[in-house]
Amino acid sequence: MAYSFTNSKGTTYYLHSRSRPNKSGGTTTLYFFSKEVKEGSVDNLPSGYEVAEMKTGLPVLKKTQPAA
Repeated sequence: MAYSFTNSKGTTYYLHSRSRPNKSGGTTTLYFFSKEVKEGSVDNLPSGYEVAEMKTGLPVLKKTQPAA
């Protein structure tokens, strides 16, 4: 089951990830939200991230602040 987030407008979004190669030879994982469950859906939030909502209602992942 894909991780879901319902925004303040009542629209549900599902978290997905995609890996792509970078110029240095490693890989970078991209996270994004979609209104539909597609290939690459993620079951849980990645560690160190939290969901925030933009003014438009779109969810985004933000890195969590370490405890002081």
